[in-house]
Amino acid sequence: MRLEPCYFCGSTIYPGHGTKFVRNDCKIFNFCRGKCQKAFSKKRNPRKTRWTKAYRKARGKDLTVDPIFELEKRRNEPVKLTEALIKNVVESMKTIETIRVKRAGQHIKNRLKEGKRLRLKEVAKYEKAEMKHKETTSSNVELVKPTLELLKEKAKKREKEVKVEVEYVKEDEELLMETA
Repeated sequence: MRLEPCYFCGSTIYPGHGTKFVRNDCKIFNFCRGKCQKAFSKKRNPRKTRWTKAYRKARGKDLTVDPIFELEKRRNEPVKLTEALIKNVVESMKTIETIRVKRAGQHIKNRLKEGKRLRLKEVAKYEKAEMKHKETTSSNVELVKPTLELLKEKAKKREKEVKVEVEYVKEDEELLMETA
């Protein structure tokens, strides 16, 4: 059973699914669904289309560079199958899958840490602005208050939009101590 990737979005195509498009120069394009085929025929770039795997890899949202991916590559070498070889391959597939899951989880944690660090920077920037305004305008405080409150509300709205529950790690606590 051969599982092939979709040329446009990169998802796997199972046997009996999808369509093949053969261009005049005999290049074969596999598509998982009509949505991908239409986007390809409209000459859309998969790296600029938000729902494709190419977009996620280009933006750093998915793990792209990892030695585990080298093991998945197709090899066109005939190999004689033996019972011992098959057992060995099945065991190695299980260990590779656990390693891939761990590394993907670590990649996601790193992305979330980066976002948290940026949000903390933004809050610190607003607090600095507030302190500056307090120092410079001690007599006209009633004029400055509405703008500072708006800035705080915007920061809170952004924080609510991006809010994701994640386990706090010691590194996060250290990061908070550095910014404070």
